[in-house]
Amino acid sequence: MTKIVFTSSDTLTQQIQNLGIDTWEDLLIYVKNIPYGRNTNRNDLSLVLKENKGTCSSKHAFLKEVANQNSIPNVKLIIGIYKMNETNTKIGKILTDNNIDFIPEAHCYLKINNIRIDCTTPKSNFAKIEKDLLEEIEIEPFQVGKFKIEYHQNFFKKWLSNSNATSTFDQLWAIREQCIVFLSQ
Repeated sequence: MTKIVFTSSDTLTQQIQNLGIDTWEDLLIYVKNIPYGRNTNRNDLSLVLKENKGTCSSKHAFLKEVANQNSIPNVKLIIGIYKMNETNTKIGKILTDNNIDFIPEAHCYLKINNIRIDCTTPKSNFAKIEKDLLEEIEIEPFQVGKFKIEYHQNFFKKWLSNSNATSTFDQLWAIREQCIVFLSQ
């Protein structure tokens, strides 16, 4: 299979090439191996490499932007809402301790030629959450900030109003944040 070589002279591509990465396939592997963690500015995609960390959102938005800049076809950035639980996501016993089966979580990933690719961590395996997927939409890299948060919170609130939950949005969102912090450790 022919590897896709970068052709753009944009800042992100130069940053990648300065690391000795010259192909799209090598970049996917490199980003997957960058540690998981929130960047200091959700809207600065260059921080994935500068800070050597990223979340599902920042890593995949970064990759989609590089694909856009280098005219790499058939790469889509996706937000998928799935039922996050202790089986499909390594979040410890946070949900069990709060008597919760699952929480709707927004997860970003790529669809390349309609195949879901998850570069969040070296152990990421989309098959673990695929059966728990509730909804997915395509977005652009600039939408991983405010848009993704609002989309996720609106979905969460709608789910909460349709469920028998006795907890408030703020209580459940705080539990969700505990899960994300646990993942970052």
